[in-house]
Amino acid sequence: MSPSADPRSLPLRPAVFHILLALAGEDLHGLGIADEVERTSAGALELGPGTLYRTLAELLDHGLTEVRAEHPEGADPRRKYYRITDEGRAVVGAEARRLAEVVDEARARRVLPRTSG
Repeated sequence: MSPSADPRSLPLRPAVFHILLALAGEDLHGLGIADEVERTSAGALELGPGTLYRTLAELLDHGLTEVRAEHPEGADPRRKYYRITDEGRAVVGAEARRLAEVVDEARARRVLPRTSG
């Protein structure tokens, strides 16, 4: 596997970052993840089933996510719910810090307005 294909390598691929970000908020099933990714990316990233489930399999293989053994109360038992692991939370946090540094640099170069406060 090339380093860029490793879902732990920074910068993260957009699908990896947004899936981990979605799961950082709550445990979700596949459709819930896809909906949350579309929402948080303002519609810029729509995950088709192939990309979604291939990426989820990579994240499981690398220990960044896991499948919940139990279902939330009232949930459809046929659905598989995913949760982020401590390692997954560390990886998405590292990527978020990297992106924040890029935004800071853009502000310093006056590409973006400085925030007040």
